[in-house]
Amino acid sequence: MKIDYHIFGLKRIDTYIIKKFLGTYFFSIMLILSIAVVFDLTEKLDSFVEHKAPLKEIIFDYYLNFIPYYMNMFSPLFTFIAVIFITSKMASNTEIIAILSSGVSFRRLMIPYLLSAAVIASISFTVGSYIIPPANKKMIGFEDKYVHKIKQDNARNVQMEVEKGVIMYIERYEVSNNTGYRFSLEKFDGKKLTSRLTAETISWDSAYKWKIKNYLQRDFNGMRESLKKGISKDTTIKVMPEELFITSQEAPQLNNSQLSSYLKRQRSRGVGNIQGFEDEYYKRFSMPLAAFIMTLIGVSLSSRKVRGGIGLHLGIGLALSSLYILFSTMSTSFSVSGSMSAFTAVWLPNVVFLLIGIYLYNTAPK
Repeated sequence: MKIDYHIFGLKRIDTYIIKKFLGTYFFSIMLILSIAVVFDLTEKLDSFVEHKAPLKEIIFDYYLNFIPYYMNMFSPLFTFIAVIFITSKMASNTEIIAILSSGVSFRRLMIPYLLSAAVIASISFTVGSYIIPPANKKMIGFEDKYVHKIKQDNARNVQMEVEKGVIMYIERYEVSNNTGYRFSLEKFDGKKLTSRLTAETISWDSAYKWKIKNYLQRDFNGMRESLKKGISKDTTIKVMPEELFITSQEAPQLNNSQLSSYLKRQRSRGVGNIQGFEDEYYKRFSMPLAAFIMTLIGVSLSSRKVRGGIGLHLGIGLALSSLYILFSTMSTSFSVSGSMSAFTAVWLPNVVFLLIGIYLYNTAPK
């Protein structure tokens, strides 16, 4: 079998596989997403009618942002399906045997597949890091307005380190009037308490400007203590109201730089319940690499011509991809419960399936 060189130093067989791979990937994912949109519309149609959602907002604020979110979520699955489909079809048509018989090594055959995976991984990283976050904000805002209430309107028992040695506590904070109740601010010098400010209410003004009412200031100097009471006082506290609402649901709305800055700031403040944000951050790097792992497993698994052909390979592929999704979900739950670090939980499925891919590659027909 003669293999001719094509554009950009690639051989004709390379461009053939790349076109087949990417074409199958985009076709299959758009087909499934079209079905998903129909099912979602059927499910939410009553809510749209009941809340009188405008058609323009349904299309542009919801479904236009719905598609890239779920496309990126299921990208590893459809990468696997595309690889299994085109490779098993080539194997059943004895194209793989012809390619290997022409002097092309199995390692060389992997190049167009990995180039295609690189395209998918690049798209997945860019979309997941910078396009989906603002899209999620619009989609969640739409759902909160026309489907069901999502955004929280109050926060309870908020405690954080706003600066080094400065601990703030608010028993309850209401978004409707930007007011917190039963407020305290404690300052420490090492482990020694130097002052404690308490107030019945605290209201946000602008930026880091806050107003406290009915307050009591206690300053400690050795064995001495000084008290100061007041009705109202303006003060500066380096925290914004939205930072009091720490929910993992907000993580997908932040791009990579915002998410990194948020995590750094919250860790320095001693906030503990940020596992959802850590999971989201690490997934944005692990998910694009899953395209390479799924490609390695798919090619190694389906390059052998077997009885049952495409059907058997697709069945095994779907089983393995479902196992990957299940494994990812389970490891994330371990992270949320505190049994495993977020980094380990997110990367463990990739490590395990990479080992499976290497094993299958080493045992694949050469």
